[in-house]
Amino acid sequence: MHHELGAKMAEFAGYEMPIVYSSIKEEHMAVRENAGIFDVSHMGEFLVRGADAPDFLQKISSNDVLKLEIGQAQYSCIPNESGGVVDDFLVYRLDEEEYMLVVNASNIEKDWNWISKYKPDDVHMADVSDSSGLLAVQGPKASEILQSLTDINLKEISFYHFKVGTFAGIEDVIISATGYTGSGGFELYVDNVYLIDLWEKIMEVGAPKGLVPAGLGARDTLRLEMGYCLYGNDITDETSPIEAGLGWITKTKKGEFNSSKIFKKQRSEGVTRKLVGFKVEDRRVPRHDYEILNEKEEKIGFVTSGTLSPCLEEPIGMGYVEKEYATLGTSILINTGRKNLKATVTRTPFYLREEE
Repeated sequence: MHHELGAKMAEFAGYEMPIVYSSIKEEHMAVRENAGIFDVSHMGEFLVRGADAPDFLQKISSNDVLKLEIGQAQYSCIPNESGGVVDDFLVYRLDEEEYMLVVNASNIEKDWNWISKYKPDDVHMADVSDSSGLLAVQGPKASEILQSLTDINLKEISFYHFKVGTFAGIEDVIISATGYTGSGGFELYVDNVYLIDLWEKIMEVGAPKGLVPAGLGARDTLRLEMGYCLYGNDITDETSPIEAGLGWITKTKKGEFNSSKIFKKQRSEGVTRKLVGFKVEDRRVPRHDYEILNEKEEKIGFVTSGTLSPCLEEPIGMGYVEKEYATLGTSILINTGRKNLKATVTRTPFYLREEE
Protein backbone atom coordinates (compact mmCIF):
# COMPACT_ATOMS: atom_id res chain seq x y z
CA MET A 1 0.00 0.00 0.00
CA HIS A 2 2.81 2.42 0.86
CA HIS A 3 4.51 1.62 -2.46
CA GLU A 4 1.24 2.37 -4.28
CA LEU A 5 1.13 5.74 -2.50
CA GLY A 6 4.59 6.51 -3.91
CA ALA A 7 6.44 6.31 -0.60
CA LYS A 8 10.21 6.29 -0.54
CA MET A 9 10.94 3.22 1.59
CA ALA A 10 13.97 2.45 3.75
CA GLU A 11 15.00 -0.11 6.36
CA PHE A 12 14.38 0.90 9.97
CA ALA A 13 14.73 -1.44 12.95
CA GLY A 14 14.32 -4.46 10.68
CA TYR A 15 11.20 -3.08 8.98
CA GLU A 16 10.73 -1.56 5.54
CA MET A 17 9.28 1.82 6.45
CA PRO A 18 7.82 4.77 4.51
CA ILE A 19 10.27 7.64 4.99
CA VAL A 20 8.56 10.22 2.78
CA TYR A 21 5.66 10.34 0.30
CA SER A 22 5.81 13.87 -1.14
CA SER A 23 8.36 15.91 0.82
CA ILE A 24 9.29 16.03 4.49
CA LYS A 25 8.46 19.73 4.67
CA GLU A 26 5.06 19.28 3.00
CA GLU A 27 4.12 16.39 5.32
CA HIS A 28 5.48 18.23 8.37
CA MET A 29 3.46 21.37 7.65
CA ALA A 30 0.32 19.31 6.96
CA VAL A 31 0.54 17.90 10.49
CA ARG A 32 1.16 21.34 12.01
CA GLU A 33 -1.66 23.05 10.10
CA ASN A 34 -4.08 20.28 9.18
CA ALA A 35 -3.52 16.51 9.63
CA GLY A 36 -1.23 13.65 8.67
CA ILE A 37 -1.50 9.88 9.04
CA PHE A 38 1.50 7.76 10.06
CA ASP A 39 1.84 3.99 9.90
CA VAL A 40 3.81 3.26 13.08
CA SER A 41 3.00 -0.43 13.30
CA HIS A 42 6.70 -1.16 13.82
CA MET A 43 6.35 -0.16 17.49
CA GLY A 44 6.40 -3.02 20.00
CA GLU A 45 3.54 -3.94 22.33
CA PHE A 46 3.74 -6.15 25.43
CA LEU A 47 0.71 -7.16 27.53
CA VAL A 48 1.36 -7.59 31.26
CA ARG A 49 -1.26 -9.23 33.52
CA GLY A 50 -1.49 -10.34 37.13
CA ALA A 51 -2.14 -9.16 40.68
CA ASP A 52 1.56 -8.34 41.08
CA ALA A 53 1.80 -6.53 37.72
CA PRO A 54 1.76 -2.99 39.24
CA ASP A 55 4.58 -3.76 41.69
CA PHE A 56 6.55 -5.52 38.94
CA LEU A 57 6.22 -2.48 36.64
CA GLN A 58 7.25 -0.18 39.51
CA LYS A 59 10.54 -2.07 39.71
CA ILE A 60 11.42 -1.82 36.01
CA SER A 61 10.15 1.70 35.24
CA SER A 62 11.17 5.17 36.34
CA ASN A 63 7.69 6.70 36.60
CA ASP A 64 5.05 5.89 39.24
CA VAL A 65 2.82 3.21 37.70
CA LEU A 66 0.64 3.08 40.83
CA LYS A 67 -0.77 6.51 39.96
CA LEU A 68 -2.29 5.20 36.72
CA GLU A 69 -6.05 4.79 36.59
CA ILE A 70 -7.80 2.55 34.06
CA GLY A 71 -7.94 4.52 30.82
CA GLN A 72 -4.73 6.44 31.50
CA ALA A 73 -1.34 6.21 29.79
CA GLN A 74 2.04 7.26 31.14
CA TYR A 75 5.38 8.16 29.58
CA SER A 76 8.29 6.49 31.35
CA CYS A 77 11.68 4.92 30.83
CA ILE A 78 13.25 1.58 31.68
CA PRO A 79 16.44 2.31 33.64
CA ASN A 80 19.32 -0.15 33.56
CA GLU A 81 21.35 -0.86 36.69
CA SER A 82 24.13 1.63 35.95
CA GLY A 83 22.15 4.86 35.60
CA GLY A 84 21.40 4.58 31.88
CA VAL A 85 18.23 3.98 29.89
CA VAL A 86 17.29 0.63 28.33
CA ASP A 87 14.40 2.33 26.49
CA ASP A 88 11.70 4.96 26.83
CA PHE A 89 8.17 3.61 26.60
CA LEU A 90 4.46 4.13 27.27
CA VAL A 91 2.45 2.29 29.92
CA TYR A 92 -1.31 1.91 29.36
CA ARG A 93 -3.51 0.69 32.20
CA LEU A 94 -6.13 -1.45 30.43
CA ASP A 95 -7.79 -3.00 33.51
CA GLU A 96 -7.30 -3.55 37.26
CA GLU A 97 -4.49 -6.05 36.68
CA GLU A 98 -3.69 -5.57 32.98
CA TYR A 99 -1.27 -3.16 31.29
CA MET A 100 0.11 -2.60 27.80
CA LEU A 101 3.69 -1.45 27.31
CA VAL A 102 4.56 0.28 24.03
CA VAL A 103 8.28 0.12 23.26
CA ASN A 104 10.55 1.25 20.44
CA ALA A 105 10.79 -1.05 17.44
CA SER A 106 14.59 -1.29 17.56
CA ASN A 107 14.41 -2.41 21.19
CA ILE A 108 11.62 -5.03 21.17
CA GLU A 109 13.86 -8.03 21.80
CA LYS A 110 16.22 -6.10 24.08
CA ASP A 111 13.35 -4.76 26.21
CA TRP A 112 11.62 -8.14 26.39
CA ASN A 113 14.78 -9.84 27.61
CA TRP A 114 15.51 -7.08 30.13
CA ILE A 115 12.00 -6.90 31.57
CA SER A 116 11.70 -10.71 31.70
CA LYS A 117 14.65 -10.88 34.10
CA TYR A 118 12.56 -9.19 36.79
CA LYS A 119 9.17 -10.80 36.10
CA PRO A 120 7.64 -12.75 39.01
CA ASP A 121 6.21 -16.19 38.18
CA ASP A 122 2.63 -15.09 38.85
CA VAL A 123 2.79 -12.25 36.30
CA HIS A 124 1.93 -13.16 32.71
CA MET A 125 3.64 -11.28 29.88
CA ALA A 126 2.88 -11.58 26.14
CA ASP A 127 4.66 -10.00 23.17
CA VAL A 128 1.85 -9.01 20.77
CA SER A 129 4.04 -6.76 18.58
CA ASP A 130 3.69 -8.88 15.44
CA SER A 131 -0.10 -8.98 15.59
CA SER A 132 -0.61 -5.32 16.54
CA GLY A 133 -1.10 -2.52 14.04
CA LEU A 134 -0.78 1.15 14.93
CA LEU A 135 -1.81 4.25 13.01
CA ALA A 136 -1.25 7.79 14.29
CA VAL A 137 -3.43 10.60 12.96
CA GLN A 138 -1.84 13.84 14.07
CA GLY A 139 -2.71 17.49 13.62
CA PRO A 140 -5.30 20.12 14.63
CA LYS A 141 -7.97 18.60 12.34
CA ALA A 142 -7.42 15.00 13.52
CA SER A 143 -10.42 14.97 15.86
CA GLU A 144 -12.75 16.45 13.26
CA ILE A 145 -11.61 13.93 10.63
CA LEU A 146 -11.84 10.86 12.87
CA GLN A 147 -15.07 11.67 14.72
CA SER A 148 -17.29 10.47 11.86
CA LEU A 149 -15.81 6.97 12.22
CA THR A 150 -16.79 6.37 15.85
CA ASP A 151 -19.57 7.01 18.39
CA ILE A 152 -16.94 7.65 21.06
CA ASN A 153 -16.66 11.38 21.77
CA LEU A 154 -13.03 12.03 20.85
CA LYS A 155 -13.06 15.44 22.53
CA GLU A 156 -13.56 13.64 25.85
CA ILE A 157 -10.22 11.79 25.48
CA SER A 158 -7.78 14.11 27.22
CA PHE A 159 -4.01 14.06 26.77
CA TYR A 160 -2.44 10.77 27.93
CA HIS A 161 -5.82 9.06 28.22
CA PHE A 162 -7.48 6.46 26.00
CA LYS A 163 -10.75 4.65 25.34
CA VAL A 164 -11.44 1.21 23.91
CA GLY A 165 -14.36 0.77 21.53
CA THR A 166 -15.64 0.44 17.97
CA PHE A 167 -13.87 2.54 15.34
CA ALA A 168 -14.54 2.39 11.59
CA GLY A 169 -16.63 -0.73 12.23
CA ILE A 170 -13.71 -2.47 13.97
CA GLU A 171 -14.26 -3.59 17.56
CA ASP A 172 -11.83 -3.25 20.48
CA VAL A 173 -9.76 -0.43 19.01
CA ILE A 174 -7.60 1.44 21.52
CA ILE A 175 -8.04 5.15 20.78
CA SER A 176 -5.24 7.01 22.53
CA ALA A 177 -4.21 10.66 22.83
CA THR A 178 -0.48 10.47 23.56
CA GLY A 179 1.13 11.82 20.39
CA TYR A 180 4.74 12.47 19.40
CA THR A 181 4.33 15.55 17.22
CA GLY A 182 3.11 18.35 19.49
CA SER A 183 0.12 19.03 17.25
CA GLY A 184 -2.51 16.87 18.90
CA GLY A 185 -4.27 13.85 17.47
CA PHE A 186 -4.81 10.17 18.17
CA GLU A 187 -3.17 6.76 17.97
CA LEU A 188 -5.25 3.76 16.93
CA TYR A 189 -4.17 0.27 18.03
CA VAL A 190 -5.84 -2.55 16.07
CA ASP A 191 -5.22 -6.16 15.15
CA ASN A 192 -3.00 -6.30 12.05
CA VAL A 193 -5.74 -7.95 9.96
CA TYR A 194 -7.77 -4.71 10.09
CA LEU A 195 -4.91 -2.33 9.39
CA ILE A 196 -5.36 -1.70 5.65
CA ASP A 197 -9.14 -1.41 6.07
CA LEU A 198 -8.62 1.14 8.85
CA TRP A 199 -6.11 3.17 6.81
CA GLU A 200 -8.41 3.26 3.78
CA LYS A 201 -11.47 4.35 5.79
CA ILE A 202 -9.51 7.12 7.49
CA MET A 203 -8.12 8.34 4.16
CA GLU A 204 -11.59 8.20 2.61
CA VAL A 205 -13.02 10.65 5.16
CA GLY A 206 -9.77 12.56 5.69
CA ALA A 207 -8.38 13.21 2.21
CA PRO A 208 -11.19 15.65 1.26
CA LYS A 209 -10.31 17.58 4.43
CA GLY A 210 -6.59 17.70 3.65
CA LEU A 211 -5.30 14.60 5.45
CA VAL A 212 -2.04 13.36 3.90
CA PRO A 213 0.13 10.26 4.45
CA ALA A 214 3.25 11.19 6.41
CA GLY A 215 6.48 9.25 6.80
CA LEU A 216 9.23 8.76 9.36
CA GLY A 217 11.11 11.79 8.00
CA ALA A 218 8.38 14.22 9.06
CA ARG A 219 7.85 12.32 12.30
CA ASP A 220 11.47 13.05 13.20
CA THR A 221 11.36 16.76 12.34
CA LEU A 222 8.07 17.15 14.22
CA ARG A 223 9.34 15.51 17.42
CA LEU A 224 12.61 17.48 17.25
CA GLU A 225 10.78 20.82 17.00
CA MET A 226 9.11 19.78 20.28
CA GLY A 227 12.40 18.79 21.91
CA TYR A 228 11.17 15.20 22.36
CA CYS A 229 13.89 12.61 22.92
CA LEU A 230 14.56 9.85 20.37
CA TYR A 231 15.98 6.63 21.77
CA GLY A 232 19.38 5.79 20.30
CA ASN A 233 20.10 9.48 19.72
CA ASP A 234 19.16 11.66 22.70
CA ILE A 235 18.83 8.87 25.27
CA THR A 236 20.82 5.63 25.38
CA ASP A 237 22.17 2.99 27.75
CA GLU A 238 24.88 5.52 28.64
CA THR A 239 22.67 8.55 29.37
CA SER A 240 20.76 9.25 32.56
CA PRO A 241 17.15 10.52 32.44
CA ILE A 242 18.25 13.26 34.85
CA GLU A 243 20.91 14.40 32.35
CA ALA A 244 18.33 14.21 29.55
CA GLY A 245 15.86 16.52 31.29
CA LEU A 246 13.53 13.62 32.06
CA GLY A 247 13.58 14.13 35.81
CA TRP A 248 9.80 14.61 35.61
CA ILE A 249 9.36 10.90 34.74
CA THR A 250 11.96 9.75 37.28
CA LYS A 251 10.06 9.37 40.56
CA THR A 252 12.81 8.65 43.08
CA LYS A 253 10.39 9.06 46.01
CA LYS A 254 8.17 6.14 44.96
CA GLY A 255 10.49 3.49 46.44
CA GLU A 256 13.42 1.55 45.06
CA PHE A 257 13.70 0.70 41.37
CA ASN A 258 16.63 0.05 39.06
CA SER A 259 19.24 2.85 39.40
CA SER A 260 17.00 4.83 41.80
CA LYS A 261 19.94 5.36 44.18
CA ILE A 262 22.05 6.73 41.31
CA PHE A 263 19.26 9.10 40.27
CA LYS A 264 18.77 10.30 43.86
CA LYS A 265 22.48 11.08 44.07
CA GLN A 266 22.38 12.94 40.73
CA ARG A 267 19.44 14.96 42.00
CA SER A 268 21.17 15.95 45.22
CA GLU A 269 24.70 16.47 43.85
CA GLY A 270 23.88 17.55 40.29
CA VAL A 271 25.04 16.08 36.98
CA THR A 272 28.17 16.90 34.99
CA ARG A 273 26.39 17.24 31.63
CA LYS A 274 22.94 18.17 30.38
CA LEU A 275 20.91 17.69 27.22
CA VAL A 276 20.19 21.11 25.69
CA GLY A 277 18.47 22.53 22.66
CA PHE A 278 20.29 24.93 20.35
CA LYS A 279 19.75 26.99 17.21
CA VAL A 280 22.42 27.34 14.53
CA GLU A 281 23.15 30.72 12.93
CA ASP A 282 24.36 29.08 9.69
CA ARG A 283 22.15 27.21 7.18
CA ARG A 284 24.05 23.96 7.76
CA VAL A 285 22.20 21.24 9.66
CA PRO A 286 23.89 19.88 12.81
CA ARG A 287 24.38 16.12 12.51
CA HIS A 288 24.37 13.33 15.09
CA ASP A 289 27.81 12.98 16.77
CA TYR A 290 29.19 16.34 15.61
CA GLU A 291 31.38 17.78 18.38
CA ILE A 292 30.10 20.75 20.38
CA LEU A 293 32.81 23.28 21.28
CA ASN A 294 33.00 26.34 23.52
CA GLU A 295 34.14 29.71 22.15
CA LYS A 296 37.76 28.70 22.80
CA GLU A 297 37.14 25.73 20.45
CA GLU A 298 37.49 23.21 23.30
CA LYS A 299 35.23 20.16 23.12
CA ILE A 300 32.36 20.39 25.63
CA GLY A 301 29.92 17.84 24.24
CA PHE A 302 28.29 16.27 21.19
CA VAL A 303 25.19 16.62 19.01
CA THR A 304 22.49 13.97 19.43
CA SER A 305 19.85 15.21 16.94
CA GLY A 306 19.63 17.94 14.33
CA THR A 307 17.44 19.12 11.47
CA LEU A 308 16.29 22.15 9.49
CA SER A 309 13.09 23.16 11.26
CA PRO A 310 10.29 23.50 8.67
CA CYS A 311 8.29 25.84 10.95
CA LEU A 312 11.17 28.06 12.07
CA GLU A 313 13.11 27.73 8.80
CA GLU A 314 16.41 27.51 10.65
CA PRO A 315 18.66 24.65 11.79
CA ILE A 316 17.94 23.29 15.28
CA GLY A 317 19.46 20.53 17.34
CA MET A 318 19.93 18.86 20.69
CA GLY A 319 23.07 17.64 22.36
CA TYR A 320 24.87 17.01 25.61
CA VAL A 321 27.12 19.74 26.97
CA GLU A 322 29.07 20.20 30.21
CA LYS A 323 26.63 21.69 32.72
CA GLU A 324 28.31 25.13 32.85
CA TYR A 325 27.41 25.59 29.16
CA ALA A 326 23.76 24.54 29.56
CA THR A 327 22.47 28.02 30.46
CA LEU A 328 20.02 29.55 28.00
CA GLY A 329 21.72 32.06 25.71
CA THR A 330 25.17 30.45 25.93
CA SER A 331 27.17 30.72 22.70
CA ILE A 332 28.57 27.40 21.42
CA LEU A 333 30.17 26.07 18.24
CA ILE A 334 29.16 23.00 16.23
CA ASN A 335 32.18 21.34 14.61
CA THR A 336 31.20 19.87 11.22
CA GLY A 337 34.73 18.64 10.56
CA ARG A 338 35.38 21.40 8.03
CA LYS A 339 33.80 24.37 9.72
CA ASN A 340 32.63 25.55 13.13
CA LEU A 341 29.03 26.73 13.09
CA LYS A 342 27.93 29.38 15.57
CA ALA A 343 24.99 28.28 17.71
CA THR A 344 23.10 29.38 20.83
CA VAL A 345 21.65 27.25 23.63
CA THR A 346 17.89 27.81 23.57
CA ARG A 347 14.72 26.65 25.27
CA THR A 348 12.69 23.68 24.11
CA PRO A 349 10.22 23.10 22.65
CA PHE A 350 11.55 25.08 19.71
CA TYR A 351 8.04 25.27 18.27
CA LEU A 352 5.02 26.57 20.16
CA ARG A 353 1.46 26.46 18.89
CA GLU A 354 -0.17 29.89 18.66
CA GLU A 355 -2.54 29.24 21.58
CA GLU A 356 0.49 28.46 23.77
